[in-house]
Amino acid sequence: MKPRNSIEFKVSGKYALFSDPITRVGGEKYSYTVPSYSALKGIVESIYWKPSIIWIIDKVRIMNEIKTQSQGVKTLKYNDGKNDLSIYCYLANVSYNIQAHFEFNQYRPDLEQDWNENKHHNIAKRMVEKGGRRDVFLGTRECQGYIEPIEFNSGEGFYDNLNEFPLGTMLHGINYPDETGRNTLEVRFWQPIMKKGVIDFIRPENCTIIKAIREMNPKKFSIEDIRGVDEEIELLGVSEIWD
Repeated sequence: MKPRNSIEFKVSGKYALFSDPITRVGGEKYSYTVPSYSALKGIVESIYWKPSIIWIIDKVRIMNEIKTQSQGVKTLKYNDGKNDLSIYCYLANVSYNIQAHFEFNQYRPDLEQDWNENKHHNIAKRMVEKGGRRDVFLGTRECQGYIEPIEFNSGEGFYDNLNEFPLGTMLHGINYPDETGRNTLEVRFWQPIMKKGVIDFIRPENCTIIKAIREMNPKKFSIEDIRGVDEEIELLGVSEIWD
């Protein structure tokens, strides 16, 4: 059953780099075979985000065959400022169908006046139609992504007939204090299984492999920082926001 406040869309691009943190120690990057939860959350937040809501990624459908392509990249040396040559392994010709929904951020009761379900849902759907509010990147800035509205189950995916494909231990995402109520920056992992091309994500709070990184306080917002409905309508350049 589709959750309330859902949006569905396709994101595609020529390249993607959802880098495995284990491979970054030597200055080179190697992409996961599929996008992580946090990468998809970043894409959704580029479409539409407010501090009073939290986006939950429900599932992703892998539409194209998983292919990799290595490229030489000139990176900056930290010790002398000169360039060095690194090899990055990108995913090539990617396309994903994504379903996500939002919930009100219970850890920000100071923004309760902005808990307007219809407002956020309708603006989010409009932003999907417009391709997002901010530039969309597939894991890293040099990998541009393109958004278009689509039904999650529409189209034919390359892995539709593959029953199960274990993906090993992957980064799930990062826990920030304003989404957990804990003054700690944490990283979480999980072990997904792709079934018929679809990965059903567990919720962040259900991840059992969590590592604390450092102490961190939530960023402060006030209700004065939140646009009202009239301002959103003017920004979008439309006469009605609820249709």
